Amino acid sequence: MTDNFERRLKALAQAAPEALRGGRMGLEKETLRVGTCGAIAQTPHPPALGSALTHPWITTDYSEALLELITPPFGEPDDALHFLRELQAFVYPRLGDELMWATSMPCVVAGEEKIPVARYGDSNAGRMKTLYRIGLGHRYGRVMQVIAGVHFNYSLPEAFWPLFAEIEGRIEGDGRPLRAVSDDAYFGMIRNLQRLGWLVPYLFGASPAVCKSFFGGHPSAMPEFNENTYYEPYGTSLRMSDIGYQNRKEAETGVHVCYDGLDSYVASLREAIRTPSPIYQAIGVKVGDEWRQLNANILQIENEYYSTIRPKQVLDLMEKPSEALQGRGVRYVELRSLDVNAFDPLGVNEEQLRFLEAFLVYCLLTDSPSVSSGEREEIDANQLTAARRGRAPGVALRRDAVAVGLKEWACEVLDRMQGVCELLDRDVRNGPYAAALAAQRAKAEDPELTPSARMLREMSETEEGFHEFAWRMSQKHQRYFEKIRLDPARERELEIEAAESLERQREMEAADDVSFDDYLARYFG
Repeated sequence: MTDNFERRLKALAQAAPEALRGGRMGLEKETLRVGTCGAIAQTPHPPALGSALTHPWITTDYSEALLELITPPFGEPDDALHFLRELQAFVYPRLGDELMWATSMPCVVAGEEKIPVARYGDSNAGRMKTLYRIGLGHRYGRVMQVIAGVHFNYSLPEAFWPLFAEIEGRIEGDGRPLRAVSDDAYFGMIRNLQRLGWLVPYLFGASPAVCKSFFGGHPSAMPEFNENTYYEPYGTSLRMSDIGYQNRKEAETGVHVCYDGLDSYVASLREAIRTPSPIYQAIGVKVGDEWRQLNANILQIENEYYSTIRPKQVLDLMEKPSEALQGRGVRYVELRSLDVNAFDPLGVNEEQLRFLEAFLVYCLLTDSPSVSSGEREEIDANQLTAARRGRAPGVALRRDAVAVGLKEWACEVLDRMQGVCELLDRDVRNGPYAAALAAQRAKAEDPELTPSARMLREMSETEEGFHEFAWRMSQKHQRYFEKIRLDPARERELEIEAAESLERQREMEAADDVSFDDYLARYFG
């Protein structure tokens, strides 16, 4: 533990033990709609759920069949989970005979053409969202785009920053503006989350197996679990491995996103957005009357660059993420490396959220130097090792060019987090944050307690392949939500929001006064 971490933690404990309480957290859960055999649904986004373009909480991600359920930010994990539960309870009766798939990895994939790209109506904004997704399909294929996950959004409480700035002034001897302090601190958090990101798939990964249909009939080097399933015997999260949705742009197209600070981050993204790529130029942008992608640059838009953790700011209409960040700073961070928890109907639970909050705070309070090119290679290699072989006996990662056992490193980090959890618990003995930390310590000591091990063990005991397991869990979750009776007033609120979102979409379509070509030119101009 660095001296600065200890000093920061001690200063917080002495000056304002409650300073870390009240951080805001929100959730984004992706889940595929599937038909009665587990195949990806071919039906459009149900109109009873509202407009995927304008609804604030119920939308779609890459595919028309890939639901995305979004909660507002809350001060307590229970509140975020309650909101997510209500959304899923509202959605289920409006799906007909379809189910929400219970795992991250899709199954019964009947080829690229059977993955419907999300549609957002005829407005220029809606067409742009669809075209962006069409471009992703041309660039990377559609199959990897329908892998689902859970995103954890988090911001420190506003009252924390003046105190932290004062502490930083004592430690660093500077007098930076408050926004500069918070922006630098968030980017330090992000760099440490990258360094320690392998811990998330180890503790919470729930995709150690995959349906053979995911590979479109091509063989895989992974072992066979049974006639329709591949798996990694010691894997944790194939979603976060090299078969999942990962950027390969560093080697293929030369983009190097820099996390040294907000200005360098924005500059590197903008450079990728305006730099043509010969690979994507070969696809074509508009061929005849057919649009194939937004442009032929390394990135079509900023969100195309995949990362496990992103700095975020709330966007105004037509505002680019980089503009929002540069104009108003980092509002929150988005952790994107959580698998859908197949053993929980919500896909995520309170223990996970409390641990992740403590983990993010730990990463913020810990010293965070710039990431060198050599360390970047270690970060990528460590994530792949944890995702593919994280539970293997004696598995080692790389830290500062030296091999270190995953278990040893994990226990070291979890021990250091104890003080953070005590502050978050407000010194309540065996409080919820300490309990969440203890549960993760147990997983570090015994890999058989991880969700990935539990999944493979259950598949073996029931003699199920991945499809049979995921189908059974999906049906189990469906029965859970069928038993929930929403408060009539709450259900009416959600019905009204769905109807109003459809009206907002119609108003956007009626208000367009320029061609789509001009709209794109204005956006990128």
